[in-house]
Amino acid sequence: MRPSGSPEPPAPVRPGAERAVLRLARPYLGRLLGAGLLAAATEFAGLALMATATWLLMSAAGRPPLDRLTVAIVAVRALAVGRGVFRYTERLAGHDAVLRMVTDVRARVFATLAARRDGVDRRTGDALSRLVSDVEAAQDLLLRVLVPGAAAAVVGLLAVGGAALISLPAAGVLAAGLLAAGVALPALATRLTRRAADEVAPLRGALAVDAVDLTHGAADLAAFGATDAALAAARGRAGRLARLERRLAATGFAVDTAGVLVSGLTAAAVVVVALRAGVDGVLVGVLAVGTLAAVEAALALVAAARQRTQLRAGLARVADLLTEPAAPASAGATPPASAGHHVRFTDVTVRYRAGAAPALAGFDLDLPAGRRVAVVGPSGAGKSTVAAVLTGVVRPHAGQVTVGAATVSDHLPRLVGGLLAEAYVFHATVRENLLLGRPDATEADLAGATRAAGLLDWVRDQPEGWDTVVGEQGGQLSGGQRQRLALARALLAAPPVLVLDEPTEGLDPAAADAVLASALAATPTGHSVLLISHRLSGLAGLDEIVVLEGGEVAQRGRHDELVARPGWYREQWLRQEAAERGYLALAP
Repeated sequence: MRPSGSPEPPAPVRPGAERAVLRLARPYLGRLLGAGLLAAATEFAGLALMATATWLLMSAAGRPPLDRLTVAIVAVRALAVGRGVFRYTERLAGHDAVLRMVTDVRARVFATLAARRDGVDRRTGDALSRLVSDVEAAQDLLLRVLVPGAAAAVVGLLAVGGAALISLPAAGVLAAGLLAAGVALPALATRLTRRAADEVAPLRGALAVDAVDLTHGAADLAAFGATDAALAAARGRAGRLARLERRLAATGFAVDTAGVLVSGLTAAAVVVVALRAGVDGVLVGVLAVGTLAAVEAALALVAAARQRTQLRAGLARVADLLTEPAAPASAGATPPASAGHHVRFTDVTVRYRAGAAPALAGFDLDLPAGRRVAVVGPSGAGKSTVAAVLTGVVRPHAGQVTVGAATVSDHLPRLVGGLLAEAYVFHATVRENLLLGRPDATEADLAGATRAAGLLDWVRDQPEGWDTVVGEQGGQLSGGQRQRLALARALLAAPPVLVLDEPTEGLDPAAADAVLASALAATPTGHSVLLISHRLSGLAGLDEIVVLEGGEVAQRGRHDELVARPGWYREQWLRQEAAERGYLALAP
């Protein structure tokens, strides 16, 4: 949890964020260009409708012959219908292109977040904010900034050209008004809202993190007495966001008011100049109403500029993921596929905070192909840190992890997989959760993996079988069933180096021993196994057991050797044996 208090100032928005996002729009450039032209046609139809209707009404007041009004009557009807058709078609084309692009952006963002191994931005709420709110910024950049902005610019040029056909002085005044509405006011809106807008996206991400922490972490917060502090921090950020949004709304209201004044003053100036130039009264009315419509269209650039300013921080957060460079491979590194999977830890040290005691200190481990090693020890000894280093989630501060003769820590995820702490179970069917481990698996493969994990009988007892929905985070399963489902997925994937972090958690002793034995038996010959466990039963057949205490190796050897030697392993073995005998004696 982050401490309460004022949020940190937002990071500076990296230049080129818009270009990085728009590069993904290139495959849909034709659709977007069509949407822009349709938007311009919509706005121009509206402008022409207002001007034509004004001419028609003012001309009709003089009771001319009907044939002089026929063309205008038909034009008004055609423009009214055409405007609606253009608007509908523009929205259809624009959203089609943008939704296709957003699909690509979300896929790229998800892939980058999933591939990150440095522990950065791994908070669930922040990742959700990036996938939803920030990616929507890319959608708004096109639909609410570029398309309407381009349409307003085109319509403004056409309006000035049309006014010039009636009166050059009036066209000059109209051009000045359009520059004020379409250039000066957008620049002013950008200047007034930039700083506040840059803070909004990070604050929304922080609030998403708060929401996840306060709901999913409620029990932990209550246990540590930190609920009030977490709520205070969340309220502080929510209050800051509300104040920023009120400031942005007030600024927007002020700029919009200025836009209305510019529109009215421009129309009045056009009328005065046109009358002085001797323009016919009907055409003066057309110029006045056309000016109001043209300036209103230009004011769309104010909204676009304000929207663009508010999107800057979100676009930068997305662009950071779209342009994140791949981690460089070590010079001369041999691809793991050709180097085998003999993994070696050499003097590995890990610290989670500067100045704190190391979670691992000078850790050594040899894990050649086919070797099976268990890492045991008390809570906080560093067992899960070993698994995190092996899977690439945590990078050591000292020492190295090698495959063969090459240091290829960045490539270890290609070799390593398995059941890690808090393995995620998706709100999907049993089959879909298992196929994440190996999408091409057959039903026989699924049966073999679930049999090894001790879950096959339960699956067969369900009315829906493999299509049984397990609920969000496996909420429809018991703790033991959820763990066995995650274990079956790991066994189905069958990585060359299989990591099993507490694979029997939540199971009774007899079931735990049976599941562990069947899981080890199901591991293909030649595949390595690293087992993290607090239970010592079932470890007799492993090649080596490493005992960690305080991040350091306290003992290592085979089960029989460690039981015969005084130390933590022997004491814990005797305690667990006595406790499990008592449990079994009381069992019905």
